[in-house]
Amino acid sequence: MRSRTLLWWGIGMLAAAAALGAVIVFGYTEPPGFDSWWNSEIVENRADWMLTGALVLDHIGGGWVAILAVPLLIIVALLLARRWRGAVFAAVAFLASAALVQLIKNLFGRARPEDMIVTSDFGSFPSGHTANAATIAIVLYLLFPRLWVAIVGATWIVVMAVSRTLLSVHWATDTVGGALVGASAVLLVAALMLPWARTASKRLPRAG
Repeated sequence: MRSRTLLWWGIGMLAAAAALGAVIVFGYTEPPGFDSWWNSEIVENRADWMLTGALVLDHIGGGWVAILAVPLLIIVALLLARRWRGAVFAAVAFLASAALVQLIKNLFGRARPEDMIVTSDFGSFPSGHTANAATIAIVLYLLFPRLWVAIVGATWIVVMAVSRTLLSVHWATDTVGGALVGASAVLLVAALMLPWARTASKRLPRAG
């Protein structure tokens, strides 16, 4: 995929996320009908095993685990695979994603559902957990463009998104916004760095 194409996709997804947030926050005094319907359906049909899985994902996808542990694990794995340029690309993408999420959270300041099961930080839109999942999935796919990587990544994003609504910590549209923001951050960074990141690092010749 060309850098210009990546750039336009990144801009488009970021614009879509911003437009979605603006419509929800400034166009509605109450949550949109879809959000209310999904929240009520998920509350009525969630089982204990679903909540257990969602609580595990809450821990994995947020806090110091998501901010430090998971990105560092991916970066170290890339370094061990002698893909240091890919590691730099991943690090920049993670930082860009986190920054965009916090910027948009503070811009819109959407209220979270009142029946939250776990505590969370300020701002419901976009979902930081879902954004982080999208960032991981797309970083890995761009570095390792395989069908199975795409399938696993897409599944990870959807499972994380659903888990956030299972815990009633996000509205459904928050997770859509999170996926868009996480994806846009990676694509914008990729537009600048991907050709360089995919280039194999030159090894220094051995002495003698």
